[in-house]
Amino acid sequence: MAERHDSMQPPKVLQLYLEISRYPILAKTIRAKMREKLFAHHVIDPEVFEQEVIEKAIQSQELEGIQYPYEQEPPEVWQERLQIIRDHLTDFYFAYHFPHSDFVELVRPLLRQRAPQRDVVLTFNPELAPWDLLFAKGEEYESYTPEEKAKVQHHLEEIIVVLIKGMISDQLHFVGIAKHFFTIADLREIRRRRIGRGRIGGKAAGLLLAYKILQHAQAMGELELGVPLKIPDSYFIGADVFYEVHELNQLHDFHNQKYKSSEQIVAEYPKVVEAMTNARFPEHVTLRLREILQEIGPHPIIVRSSSLLEDNLGSAFAGKYDSYFCPNQGSPEENLVALEMAIKRVYASVYNPNALLYRRQKGLVDYDERMAILIQKVAGYAHGRYFFPDVAGVGFSRNPFRWSRVIRREDGFLRLVWGMGTRAVDRVADDYPRMVALSHPQLRPERNVTEIRRYSQHHIDAVDLQENAFRSFPVEEVLTPDYPALRLLAALDQGDYVQPIIALGMDLDVHNLVLTFDGLVSNKVFTSAMKAIMKTLERYYQYPVDIEFAVEIAGDRGKNQFTIVLLQCRPLTDRSWTRGGRIPRDIPDADKLFSAHRMVPQGIVSNIRYIVYVDPEVYSRIPSYAEKLQVARIIGQLNKRLQGERFILMGPGRWGSSNIDLGVKVSYADIYNTRMLVEIAMAKGGEAPEASYGTHFFQDLVESQIYPLALYPDEPGTIFNRAFLDAAPNVLTELLPDAAAYADYVKVVDVPRASGGRYLEVVMDGEQEEALAYLTASPRAMAEDACS
Repeated sequence: MAERHDSMQPPKVLQLYLEISRYPILAKTIRAKMREKLFAHHVIDPEVFEQEVIEKAIQSQELEGIQYPYEQEPPEVWQERLQIIRDHLTDFYFAYHFPHSDFVELVRPLLRQRAPQRDVVLTFNPELAPWDLLFAKGEEYESYTPEEKAKVQHHLEEIIVVLIKGMISDQLHFVGIAKHFFTIADLREIRRRRIGRGRIGGKAAGLLLAYKILQHAQAMGELELGVPLKIPDSYFIGADVFYEVHELNQLHDFHNQKYKSSEQIVAEYPKVVEAMTNARFPEHVTLRLREILQEIGPHPIIVRSSSLLEDNLGSAFAGKYDSYFCPNQGSPEENLVALEMAIKRVYASVYNPNALLYRRQKGLVDYDERMAILIQKVAGYAHGRYFFPDVAGVGFSRNPFRWSRVIRREDGFLRLVWGMGTRAVDRVADDYPRMVALSHPQLRPERNVTEIRRYSQHHIDAVDLQENAFRSFPVEEVLTPDYPALRLLAALDQGDYVQPIIALGMDLDVHNLVLTFDGLVSNKVFTSAMKAIMKTLERYYQYPVDIEFAVEIAGDRGKNQFTIVLLQCRPLTDRSWTRGGRIPRDIPDADKLFSAHRMVPQGIVSNIRYIVYVDPEVYSRIPSYAEKLQVARIIGQLNKRLQGERFILMGPGRWGSSNIDLGVKVSYADIYNTRMLVEIAMAKGGEAPEASYGTHFFQDLVESQIYPLALYPDEPGTIFNRAFLDAAPNVLTELLPDAAAYADYVKVVDVPRASGGRYLEVVMDGEQEEALAYLTASPRAMAEDACS
């Protein structure tokens, strides 16, 4: 296989040649000394050596097409030819008859004659050297004593940088940090676990660097977790294999999908998926995948995207590319087929409309995207027929929202679920994670028992080992009274209150349990460890971070032992919603459009010309699934039509919900031009908005500078000027003439036209948990808009 060939040691003569090439003027003298040593040790007789030089010189003439040497080649050229051949033979004989240390001792005196005070370090140009030579020299340097190593530290750093850029990532922010933490041994292990020769991509790079940072901080005494920390057993497919698959299967036409219109991208994506999933892999890739499956054994795995653009500062691509679970419970051949199909589906997701339009929005469309793959053993263990971790979730080192004024943003927050973390990173139908502000872990956003019960987790994602499938199950189907970590995760529903579980036993009715995670979040060992992990990573990255993680829990009866499994880490842009404003107190009531008092972000959105409004009650009465889906498509068309305009979206319940009855089923491609996403929770015809922060959907909003705001019109003190929205003319058909049939469902308000030339402004004061949208007589200067 190509990778095995790549891991062979380079020819010794090549190593020697590269070192001598660093000294172009001294090279003549160096080689003369080398020949003296060859002759003195009787490696070859001088006359025999010169005779071989002449013979090989004549052979080289023939290779270059010279038939009559005395007539076609002048004497001075012949002498030059002889010297070149002589040098090559010198390098060859010396490299294979003397150790490298003899070469060093031979050259050292020559260099000291020129610079007596300078310590001599023989090296080569790492940018031009083969990787095997880089690894060999790097390991040699790392084996030196501290005093010797200090003399070559700059060369060792250069070798590590070259290997990182060639094998992991060439993002300068990443390289600037990573070079201080990765060792040659680390890089060799990554290489051993890699298929192909390309880089392993952003997701893999971020995970490995975060783990090295945390290990370093622990070793230096900067980080005390009190719990074990690990990462999953991981393997990598280099980004070059992505191109190999295209070449082998003649899929080159897909590379220009990114330059097509959004309509073409959407329409042609099914054809791309079909072609990609029917592709075949190069033989060396299939062989290595088979070997990896043998190493892993019958353990569930996950195939994750790890593109070269992914998880970089300001462009995380959260949720844009696909990941797939492989239960890995079939025969070896069945498991291989499933693994290859998962990889091909990840490759196909490179051309996903959401990914391509995200790239266009981020100014990355001209970048040559290459997809690497991260293959990992799934964190967790078997619980009967089900395989899953006890807890999974996402964490942010900075909390962009507060549901109480006492919450400290800088302490971060968590989003926790039982089972696979898919329910933590995605907005799923009628299911809710536990939100944890790490400054006050036991302070819930829910205000009463009814909300605690309703806004809890009702389904679990897990691998069904028996059915060899990844599925979702009702909590009561998987949760048992003797589940070891039950008291940390659940509470008894007593009707008007929830009660901690005092003792485990078969008399517990799982139908009366609510997943509250109260026992876990009240455990200071766990919450302190999570906060310390994120703050340490933030300090080294010099940016806020978000992580994905799993938790494995062992023991019970007050002696729980936690193991934290780090799954992902990425830096976040520091621009996200840090400037706010004070709510003006002199706005006439008639000019106020809406207000909010729960989970308010920081910021100001000014000069809003258009409001795209989907009435929650009207939406709830739409009779068919197809019509509700078409509402989402019209929102997407408006998003494109209003590009360059300042507009906000207002609609029912949960924008982006996978359950079309709970909210408009939009994706990033449908909303990326808006300035705000207002989620309206009506007592009738609407659903309470789920806090989206921590999901991939939320990450899109952060990076695109789109403010989410939850609006509760039926709460006392909340303003919702529905009369203004109802009375304003609907300009939908002026913008989209073909959408006339949906004018009853989607309303577009031209604010200046409806208000006598005024514009809408929204001021959000997260510190005071208050937001106000109001009409203003003159547009605010664009420079003052905190979002600009």
